[in-house]
Amino acid sequence: MLRRVLLGMSRSPQIKKAVSSLPVSSGIVARFVAGETAPEAVLATEKLVSNGLHVTLDHLGEDVTDLAAATATADAYLDLLKQLSAAGLTKNAEVSVKLSAVGQALPGDGEKIALENARTICHAARNAGTTVTLDMEDHTTTDSTLGILRELRQDFPETGAVLQAYLRRTEADCRDLAHAGSRVRLCKGAYKEPESVAFQEKRQVDKAYVRAMKVLMNGAGYPMIASHDPRLIAIAGALADRANRRPGSFEYQMLFGIRPEEQLRLAGQGHTMRIYIPYGEDWYGYLVRRLAERPANLQFFARSLISKK
Repeated sequence: MLRRVLLGMSRSPQIKKAVSSLPVSSGIVARFVAGETAPEAVLATEKLVSNGLHVTLDHLGEDVTDLAAATATADAYLDLLKQLSAAGLTKNAEVSVKLSAVGQALPGDGEKIALENARTICHAARNAGTTVTLDMEDHTTTDSTLGILRELRQDFPETGAVLQAYLRRTEADCRDLAHAGSRVRLCKGAYKEPESVAFQEKRQVDKAYVRAMKVLMNGAGYPMIASHDPRLIAIAGALADRANRRPGSFEYQMLFGIRPEEQLRLAGQGHTMRIYIPYGEDWYGYLVRRLAERPANLQFFARSLISKK
């Protein structure tokens, strides 16, 4: 119930206005968000890469309904990629893009605009020596996102996909995407979805996650296991062993600020461990979804909101 309330908060303009008065340097925000600017994100990337970790960076923002804002987001990614390249980080750092932030939600030609903006970002990423992964959002955008992915992969087959285990359709989508050269990030899912399209109970979601992992690990693609759950991480390792996958033929992914010691442990075992770094001014929705995933963070969040330090 608490998780559903928090996910509802993520789209509340009234609560957003109050919470957004927090500076990004405040405790709970800084824990999960690397900063508001590209230089801050690059600095966070340098620190993680120096510890043997890999990174994917997300310029925060979603549900853009203004063409200028969509263009500005695409330009922000181009600037980020230039800075990553100049810092010599693109061997270990890629970018994650939400299509709704680059025009997908625009009326009329939204999909076309998002595709062209994403294509521009993919081209810049390739020139910089790295890749792009398309983030997945709520279920109403899944078909559109997978359609844009197919278009992009005609010219940029290295473009990564994201699938959300709590959606009832995901096991079938995994089968479609578990082919050679296909990078697929599997996460649980962090949006408020109806029971008709998504599993609601944690036990159901965990079982769905394992079923999807089995498909990806036994496929010919490159699975990216995005989870902080110790049990699911252990199962992923067992499934990889059973499928004769060696370190480097799949990777683990975790969010910036969550289980840093485990991140280092997995990297120390020779695994590719990639950290999802969000940055930017539009951090509210992302933050609330992180709170929904782990409501124990609420006490920390409340202290930050009261002190505004």
